[in-house]
Amino acid sequence: MKQGYLQIYTGNGKGKTTAAMGLALRAAGAGLQVYIGQFVKDMKYSEVRLMEQVLPQITIELLGKGCFIDRPPEEGDRQAAQEGLDHVAQLMKSGQYDVMILDEISIAIVCGLIPEENVLALIERRPQEMELVLTGRYMPSSLMEKADLITEMQEVRHYYTEQGVLARDGIER
Repeated sequence: MKQGYLQIYTGNGKGKTTAAMGLALRAAGAGLQVYIGQFVKDMKYSEVRLMEQVLPQITIELLGKGCFIDRPPEEGDRQAAQEGLDHVAQLMKSGQYDVMILDEISIAIVCGLIPEENVLALIERRPQEMELVLTGRYMPSSLMEKADLITEMQEVRHYYTEQGVLARDGIER
């Protein structure tokens, strides 16, 4: 790619990670090298397991200690997230990836795992030809101001809130 852009998928609706994974598949299909760093996921979801099996041009790593919905973030969570961001910065400098996806990065920022200014610095240092995708709810306005594309997923109705249906294999995980 001659020119990469900064894309953001945010909002309170379902589909941010799914959209980013779709972009990863499309990029891999075009022969691009893709990196996906997941900051707040604690398990390999179905799409990750499949991509690892059949798409060697997509690298996926869990960069945090996982989900902390049922507990406050701890120092270990902050350390893991910062180490993950440092790792991403090194990979970015290596030039081996055409597309980088930082999944749930906004949650890592909002929950105090990594400083917003560190992510802004990463955006500023990315190679011009690299496509960078950030996902997550509550995306800070400072990051949104840097974006070339913003898609906001808006929840209109969800069977979780309406019927209490939990995440299902193959659909939400």
